[in-house]
Amino acid sequence: MGPMPVPPADAAAWSRVGRAVVGTTYPWVPGHVVTGPDDTHLVPERLHPSFHGALDWHSCVHVQWSLVTLLTRYADALGPEERSVVVALLGQRLRPGHVAVEVDYLRARPSFERPYGWAWAAQLVATLAEAARGGAAPHTEVASWAGATAPLGEAVADLVLGWLPRQPYPVRHGKHQNDAFALRLLVDAYGRLGRGDVVDACRGRALDWFGDDAEAPTAWEPGGTDFLSPALTEAVLMAHVLPSGRYAEWLAGFLPGLGDGRHEHLLEVPEVRDPTDGQYAHLLGLALSRAWHLRELAAHLPDVADRLRAAADAQEEAVLHHIVDGDFMATHWLVSFALLAHGVLEPA
Repeated sequence: MGPMPVPPADAAAWSRVGRAVVGTTYPWVPGHVVTGPDDTHLVPERLHPSFHGALDWHSCVHVQWSLVTLLTRYADALGPEERSVVVALLGQRLRPGHVAVEVDYLRARPSFERPYGWAWAAQLVATLAEAARGGAAPHTEVASWAGATAPLGEAVADLVLGWLPRQPYPVRHGKHQNDAFALRLLVDAYGRLGRGDVVDACRGRALDWFGDDAEAPTAWEPGGTDFLSPALTEAVLMAHVLPSGRYAEWLAGFLPGLGDGRHEHLLEVPEVRDPTDGQYAHLLGLALSRAWHLRELAAHLPDVADRLRAAADAQEEAVLHHIVDGDFMATHWLVSFALLAHGVLEPA
């Protein structure tokens, strides 16, 4: 995947925010399951030398993915000074020894960050590997980081292959454990990493879990602390696992009338009353994930494409200022979802 033709207008500001939140050690939510009296030394940089900061492990992973994405796709928009400090930060975090600690931690705790954090880790690995293959500037550093994180990608692949056969039912709600969201990122990442076995396992599970779904119960959306629309997330995943002809039929049965009088509240900007609360701030991310998903679905629904894109624009515009100027409970993660809304997972 080559560089995106048009950088986000706020690319440099997003990069500065990403650096700031990764460098913010506290508050910290480690998600650490204590296994005994000798497993209680919760020092962020010791427990997670690569992925501490930005409140929690998964946010630190996907904000570093954001920094890599901004650096390798939109380098000119960042400017030389910002590029330099991003390189320094990533160079410190993505050292082989630091990543090795993260890999050991994941392998020792195979349910930690399943599947959301795994999916973002795979995206980080795939984005670095792809940038290194393409000679993205700064080439030397990117190649080093790609090499350092390759074992992380292998660890996540093993975890995914172990997980999928053991879970008979999908998680469908609009938060971290949403399986459709994870599978969408995993199919993309391992496709770029050349791991057809992982891609096939993810596609097979998606078909098992969602292939017969119809008439999505969108009246139940959104949940009070959702950052994903269960219906839109699933609809976008299935576009990447079904043949185009079959997908058109599936989508017509799953979200009939989307953009043409039905499921109208999925096009509306979510109401956020307290963006300083970490759970309620999720609704800011819901607007961005809806924008991303509506833009992808517009390509499959040409008769209502303009309406879906207009709704996506409104969703995105309503929350852009929170990404840079919002409370830490918003800034510590929203850059990543803003980049998804910008289309960075779509071919240039």
